[in-house]
Amino acid sequence: MSKPVVAIVGATGAVGVEFLQLLAERDFPLAELRLLASPRSAGKTMKFKGTELKVEALTAEAFRGVDIALFSAGGGISREYAAVAVRHGAVVVDNSSAFRMDADVPLVIPEVNPEAVKTHKGIIANPNCSTIIAITPLWPIHQLNPVKRLIAATYQAASGAGAAGMAELEESTRAYLAGGTHEPKVFPHPYAFNLFSHNTKIDPANGYNEEELKMVKETRKIFGDASIRISSTCIRVPVLRAHAIALDVEFERPITPDEVRRILSKAPGVRVVDDPAMNYFPMPKDASGQGDILAGRIRTDISDPSGRSIALFVAGDQLLKGAALNAVQIAELL
Repeated sequence: MSKPVVAIVGATGAVGVEFLQLLAERDFPLAELRLLASPRSAGKTMKFKGTELKVEALTAEAFRGVDIALFSAGGGISREYAAVAVRHGAVVVDNSSAFRMDADVPLVIPEVNPEAVKTHKGIIANPNCSTIIAITPLWPIHQLNPVKRLIAATYQAASGAGAAGMAELEESTRAYLAGGTHEPKVFPHPYAFNLFSHNTKIDPANGYNEEELKMVKETRKIFGDASIRISSTCIRVPVLRAHAIALDVEFERPITPDEVRRILSKAPGVRVVDDPAMNYFPMPKDASGQGDILAGRIRTDISDPSGRSIALFVAGDQLLKGAALNAVQIAELL
């Protein structure tokens, strides 16, 4: 693994493009890089460190000799090809939801549970983007004062639906400003100057959609605590990239905003952006294009007289720390 052969599955997608850039920027020690995508993308070229690499069609044979396979092509592709890659000797870092809740698959955020990488049996799962952005700042606090209850409201960017989602936001905005109309194709509702509930299936038994339940289940798995009470509301907003999340967190013991700021100021992968005087707090525009999760609006929840609850607001780049960067960090651990 000191100089592995790496394959990117879904290389031409939004996350695939970020994989390519991150491997170059972080000077990842490669013996070879293979770009894999659908047959319609085969033959295209993509730039990597000043050279042109040809995209190959995704096949079982393409994994021969691969040491690490970074998957970001959807759950269906992961379910079809991840086991194939493992049989060829690769360790799969999967960005889909296909294996996250599998008991034999570690669900890893390097700043939170890097030791879990050692337990893999060929596949390591990248958590959902909203889960990563929400709980990475909570982990260092949780270690000192355990989280007992978490209420989250997400403001999720178009990048969560990939390049097609981002294109739809741009096209619908242009049409709206020109006084025209745009028929949505990626999303179920018009996106320009609108927001709507995350477009995943709703469980009729409890009223929560799949995105919301992912945050519940994944947080408990990563923190190793099934007793944490969690509720989430996930909303699509007309922002190109970078998710924002409002968090209300109840801890085991009383805690102050100053304690939270002090802990987060030393937390890896987190940057405190908390300036009440200037009304400057985490924003998608500042979170986009960089790897830190921004945390601010840190204040006592005045609805809890016990002093154990804190409200805060976080933002993180969905394509980077919420997807590609987290996966590349896992590959670096390997």
